[in-house]
Amino acid sequence: MSTSPAPWCDTGPLPQLLEGEPQTIHAQGIDLVVLRTPKGTRVFEGRCPHQGALLGEGEVSEGLLICRNHRWKFDCESGERQGGSPVCLKKFETKVENGRLLVKLPSASKEARAKELQAQESSQKAIQPNDLPGPRGIPLLGNARQIDTDRFHLVLEKWAREFGSPYTFTLANHRVVAFTDPKVIAKILRARPDSFTRSTRLREIFVELGVDGVFSAEGDSWRPQRKLAISALSHRNLKSFYPVLEKMADRLCRRWDKVADTGEIIDIQDDLMRFTVDVTTMLAFGHDVNTLEKGDDVIQRHMEKVFPTLARRLQAVIPYWRVLRLPKDRAVDRAVAALREWLTPIVAKTRKRLLEQPELAANPTNFLEKMLSSKDEKGQPFSEECIFGNAMTMLLAGEDTTANTLAWAVHHLLDRPESVSALHDELDEAMGNSRVPQSREIAQGLTLAGAIANESMRLRPVAPLLFTDATEPTIVGGVAIDPDKCTIALLIRPSALDDEVMPEGSRFIPERWLDPATAKRAQEHMVHIPFGSGPRICPGRSLALLEMNLVLGTLYKNFRIERVGKSEDVTELFSFTVTPENLRVKLFKR
Repeated sequence: MSTSPAPWCDTGPLPQLLEGEPQTIHAQGIDLVVLRTPKGTRVFEGRCPHQGALLGEGEVSEGLLICRNHRWKFDCESGERQGGSPVCLKKFETKVENGRLLVKLPSASKEARAKELQAQESSQKAIQPNDLPGPRGIPLLGNARQIDTDRFHLVLEKWAREFGSPYTFTLANHRVVAFTDPKVIAKILRARPDSFTRSTRLREIFVELGVDGVFSAEGDSWRPQRKLAISALSHRNLKSFYPVLEKMADRLCRRWDKVADTGEIIDIQDDLMRFTVDVTTMLAFGHDVNTLEKGDDVIQRHMEKVFPTLARRLQAVIPYWRVLRLPKDRAVDRAVAALREWLTPIVAKTRKRLLEQPELAANPTNFLEKMLSSKDEKGQPFSEECIFGNAMTMLLAGEDTTANTLAWAVHHLLDRPESVSALHDELDEAMGNSRVPQSREIAQGLTLAGAIANESMRLRPVAPLLFTDATEPTIVGGVAIDPDKCTIALLIRPSALDDEVMPEGSRFIPERWLDPATAKRAQEHMVHIPFGSGPRICPGRSLALLEMNLVLGTLYKNFRIERVGKSEDVTELFSFTVTPENLRVKLFKR
């Protein structure tokens, strides 16, 4: 394919680069990573060759650029990968004029790109979605009556076993094409946010609920919001934040002391959600809500109404709530209003602090300070709606997903005493007489605890479904996708249970993750992506993994756990994320 000479592209003012802090810039549809090295400014392709994570979200250590996803390392001068298969990042020529960074970017002609796309499409015999196998529907409703709202993901996974991948189903007149092939899923996730976005319907529901933040943002508005979230959840911030995590874990431990003393039967997930709420409010807002030491938490009760509403509206045949507010819709309206009322004085207090201490704008201490002192894609302060939407996004994402994974880990460990015994041994050796891991290094070094978290996320991913739309007509997995006519559903769990990749894939065997070959095999086959993949991989991944090790260490160092009821009574409840239902336990001091 012929190309025109590479032109110089003005990417904007030269970023204020600090050592160890790469930055992402986006120019002419290309993501780039900018580094400061002893020899000057360096610009490389901005997506990791492995799974497409943004390298500007990584870190620099000893002259190496480290991807935050799977820790691939690249030389900051040459772009060569270190310690793995020979890969080299593409390097771009740069110059600085009048304080602005210019990068020489290749530019293929529109005609050449059109011909390439046409050749690609003509080389594939695309299947039309209507010709795919799938469950038989009924007029007007499609397959809506076959779907159990609370078990939505299980129904879709059952159809995948029955019809294979891809298959199709309809909700009323809206067609969905479902994929389980990890290669197809990886291709789609790598191509976000330019070629694929979150489903339009999902984004509309978030906006209507008033929780439109970085999770649902797309296009130009997504990039500055993403930078703020990544900044708040950076490795540097997590290092300094660990004492707060330790304090929250100690509160949780003391709460469980009282439970063990009284012999109370508890829903352990509720306590885990209190912990994650406390952590998130401190990290995001610098506000200690302390639900662990209070009685019933009103804020938590409000938040727990949001995700079920998202799930219900996502599956609705028609958007009835736009013309008729049922009691459950009015209840979530009141919950969101109450959350806004709770957040308003926190935002006001933060604004006042920024006015009184202007130096905080350059060195913010939390996500809210960063957002209030930053600009949107148009160079303007973020709107009140955007600020509230992102505050809600941080709360919801921080509360639900990590707590659910920890609850699933407890559920599986109750049926695997040999793993519990090995975990006790690891914790006794690593923690000594301490009730809580005393440092981030100790928490991260709990390898079996980390293996338990990984195995729990493999078997019970809390976000097993991802809905996406193509931004233009395309071919995916051999299927012709017209974004005006169909949505894509990605089912991430089926491939993670594949016996050929994970022997005895349906069994809970956390020890498998102690063998580095397991993680390598899972990455190579792209079957284990509990935090998503590509440029939009969950920004809270590092925090979540640290929280899981910390809480598992605290819980199993200090307590024995007994199930109340039967293991088979614990079921998966779909409420946008997947929650364990009927998990009741008793705690006993060790």
